[in-house]
Amino acid sequence: MRDDFPRYLAKELDVADPLAELRDRFVINDDDLIYLDGNSLGRLPAATPDFLARLVRDGWGTGLVRSWPTWIDWGRRLGDQLARHALGARPGEVVISDSTSVNLYKLAGAALDATPDRGTILVDAEEFPTDRYILQGLAEQRGRILRRLPSDLDQGLRPDTLRAALDSDVALVVLSAVSYRSGALLDMAAVNAAAREVGAYVLWDLSHAVGAVPVQLTASGADLAVGCTYKYLNGGPGAPAFLYVREELQATLRQPIWGWFGQRDQFQMRSDYEPAGDLDRFLVGTPPILSVAAVEPALAVLAEAGIERIRQKGLRLGELIVELADAWLAPHGFSLASPRDPHRRGGHVSLSHPEALRISRALAAEARVVGDFRVPDRLRLCAAPLYTRFVDVWDAMDRLRDVAEQRSYLRLPATPSRLT
Repeated sequence: MRDDFPRYLAKELDVADPLAELRDRFVINDDDLIYLDGNSLGRLPAATPDFLARLVRDGWGTGLVRSWPTWIDWGRRLGDQLARHALGARPGEVVISDSTSVNLYKLAGAALDATPDRGTILVDAEEFPTDRYILQGLAEQRGRILRRLPSDLDQGLRPDTLRAALDSDVALVVLSAVSYRSGALLDMAAVNAAAREVGAYVLWDLSHAVGAVPVQLTASGADLAVGCTYKYLNGGPGAPAFLYVREELQATLRQPIWGWFGQRDQFQMRSDYEPAGDLDRFLVGTPPILSVAAVEPALAVLAEAGIERIRQKGLRLGELIVELADAWLAPHGFSLASPRDPHRRGGHVSLSHPEALRISRALAAEARVVGDFRVPDRLRLCAAPLYTRFVDVWDAMDRLRDVAEQRSYLRLPATPSRLT
């Protein structure tokens, strides 16, 4: 069984990898630790510490308040970079701002306020929890109905399920382009077209898609989108999120949090709120400059790699995980919990096992492979293409097989903790 895909073949793939040298652009202090959790938190770009140190020393330390002319539009400038290199959007449609949750609240609220005669919000029943919670709160506050669409845990939302739910009462559809649990990838263009037929807005959560798969917001006809920058974009823990509003909607939609960064002629300090006429109207308060700045060196690596090359390597890494899981782990009770077609998956692969929680713990504590666990019984493995080698995947799966064969996970507690 160990000779079905020998290790030297993985090393040969690394030699031929056009992105191989980009691994050196990240801080990797322990070569024995295999990191397969980039879909939760990306690695630290090697350029980021010095970049932030200069900002603190020169911008904050020396420039003081005089640095604000450089800082104040940083979120818009980085948003344009993100639009160009990862989102397929036009200049002036993307901005780095707030958290994913806050941005989702702002854009969902704006869409609902623009459709007062419609009473229904649609969401995938397996959508990431914060999205569902925010929509639940908005539905209660605005007297709307939140319909949770049944969705397969491994395969994702079926297109016919969505189409059957769309009618003239639907105001808003909220979906993740890539499922946080299974990695199932939706056809954004098809969803946008179906919603447009009934006059509904679509708000996309791109947190598990951006930086892993090519996103074409303009070409797919997207209205609204949000996403985070700390997963595949490597912006750092708690890095600010982004929001996208199609240019044609910016002058008409009005978000519910009226802050001074969204005010027209901000420093005129007028007594009444009048929203800016462009994307700025979706801003709220003073941005966290150090956190925003950390996104810049991370985006530079993404731009150098190119999203198409990232996707091609990601497909091959994912296929290797699936191939080795089928050969080595299926005999130990594992099954694939993601779409088998690689083009229907995002950047991570999920495996199902009744002891997935304890296996995940043993894998990290004893085998030195960091993945993560998601309820009910999913082990998520993410081979982020910018810094993960094919030999890393081979070694990780080999170590996982050893954990399964030796059943060392049985020594660990099965009690859930706050972090998984």
